[in-house]
Amino acid sequence: MAGSRWLFGGAVFLAAFLLFLVEPVAAKQLLPYLGGSAAVWITCLVFFQTALLCAYLYAHWLTRHPQWKLHVLLLLGGLALAIFWVAGGLDLSSGSEHPVSTIFLALGIWIGLPFLMLGATSPLLQVWWSRIERGPIPWRLFALSNLASLAALGFYPTLIEPFLSLHTQRAVWCSGFAAFAALAAVLTARARSAAAPPTPAKTIDESGLPASPLSHKLLWLLLPMAASMQLCAVTSYLTANIAPFPLLWILPLGVYLVTLILAFEFPHLLPASIVTRFLAVMLAGLAYMLAHVDVTLPVGVGVVFFLFELLVSCLFCHNQAYALRPQRASESTVFYLLFAGGGALGAFLVGIASPLLFSFNYDIALTFWITAVLALAVTLVPHTSMRGWGQRLLWSAASVMLLVLVFWLHIAYQRDTLMAVRNFYGALRVKQDFGYPGAILRTLTNGSIQHGTQIFGSDALRKTPTTYYALDSGVGLALRFCCQSRPRTIGVIGLGAGTLAAYGRPGDHIRFYEINSAVEPIARNVFSYIRDSGARIDIVEGDGRALLAHEPPQHFDVLVVDAFSGDAIPLHLLTAEAVALYRRHLAPGGILAFHISNQHVDLEPAIALLARNAGMKAVRVSSPPNDERGEFSATWMLLSDNAAFFAQPAVAAHARPPC
Repeated sequence: MAGSRWLFGGAVFLAAFLLFLVEPVAAKQLLPYLGGSAAVWITCLVFFQTALLCAYLYAHWLTRHPQWKLHVLLLLGGLALAIFWVAGGLDLSSGSEHPVSTIFLALGIWIGLPFLMLGATSPLLQVWWSRIERGPIPWRLFALSNLASLAALGFYPTLIEPFLSLHTQRAVWCSGFAAFAALAAVLTARARSAAAPPTPAKTIDESGLPASPLSHKLLWLLLPMAASMQLCAVTSYLTANIAPFPLLWILPLGVYLVTLILAFEFPHLLPASIVTRFLAVMLAGLAYMLAHVDVTLPVGVGVVFFLFELLVSCLFCHNQAYALRPQRASESTVFYLLFAGGGALGAFLVGIASPLLFSFNYDIALTFWITAVLALAVTLVPHTSMRGWGQRLLWSAASVMLLVLVFWLHIAYQRDTLMAVRNFYGALRVKQDFGYPGAILRTLTNGSIQHGTQIFGSDALRKTPTTYYALDSGVGLALRFCCQSRPRTIGVIGLGAGTLAAYGRPGDHIRFYEINSAVEPIARNVFSYIRDSGARIDIVEGDGRALLAHEPPQHFDVLVVDAFSGDAIPLHLLTAEAVALYRRHLAPGGILAFHISNQHVDLEPAIALLARNAGMKAVRVSSPPNDERGEFSATWMLLSDNAAFFAQPAVAAHARPPC
């Protein structure tokens, strides 16, 4: 029997490891087709949580209606789809039109059935173990599965992603799934040979154990829902306001898994009283921070603050759910089913419903209000550790205060807002400030990041490029001195307010690539750079890299890479393959201009290395701010093999070799 225990434990560990290893691999494969947006990962989380719910539902059904041959056939089908995924799978070149459906379709075809079989393993094997051993549900196996999941998330950015190509990652994962399928088939045969009755109630006497009340079952759903909302809201905030790096996706998910391990394996490590006190303090701190709508935290402080808040909130939710777990083994799969249902519901509310319902991003504030309301609900349930009028008063007050915060945020966002729209790619907001001397200033923001301004005063001010695109900026130098007086062909990845159209002269052709369909109407109608430009303007909707890959050579004199997701250029636009693609579209002696201004990440060394590998010269151009002209401090990298361009005195005076 010891051998069986090792097989059961090994299968649970391997399934969970593969389950969480495939998540960043699949999400990374989607990024080049969907613009590198943080919403790609959030939508992936919605799919993963929904697929996990389906997996638990399948496990719940299979424990009551054993279909051994069907289970083995599904394992083989999952292996076949995994092989199909490795072979290439699905063409996503036109996937930006409906990004949510594209993500669900791609993930469903690539990993849907394998994910289902992996996700069903932990609850299914726990029931099989209970029947074979004639004992209670081994909840420890759930902690073991979360430990394996955490190990996968730790290995991916440190040992897998830096050293293996994406195709090799998929091939290695497929090999692991083949090993899992073989092990799962062996355990299926053992469970069948045990000839356990269809329901655990006939195997184990549960007559002396109380059934779980409806209030407990409701909290099995709602507490995991709040934890999942915390995970998605915090991940979205970090990646949208800092950078869409995979590490910033993995860290919150790792914290989330740590709370599951602590809740199910070490439930008494931190008493509930300590966790609830920390939760109250973190909610108060978050309310204070959110009250400053347009203020951003330093990257280190922001990441640590939100990760610690996520740890406390999810630990509270998971601890309370575990404390209310069923005592009857026959209810274990119902517990897992509702637990997974809460996770899927929470991810759906933040990742899908919120962008459809709200023009502004209230995700963080609403999530914390829901957490406080559930803390209040726990105090009203008998036989919990959060009893007494003191706790009820605390969480009643917290619920009211956080609801007030949501309404206050709505008022603050509305102030000075000319228009606002939210979709898959973010929350766009145009602010209008009448305080600019003698003029009106309009600013386009995505989250807390500014993506362009325009001064509406005199004709000269209105047509002058501002923010990061001033005349002495890197892109300003490239556009002014690339071609003397002849007409220019210019490509721009990223539209924003359309500021670069201000450089357009009669005879010029400027081609913008913009993935967010909501940006073009704003640039054309709310700002006037495009309308005032002397150039012929084309705006093409879609991811710039994906579109360029399917276009004939455009012969750009200057190709500007100015797409921002969060506070930095999406990583798929900064690879050796991307630079090779850009060069194919450059005219002889053409210039690549990378906008690398951001608060958190130094992209200069990476782009200098890309230039060196491509055989191009690279220089850094940094321009100072000028408040009178609405110019920001800006840093650009210019890449070219045109020595004559770099030798011009006006360019040489501002250009510096990369560090």
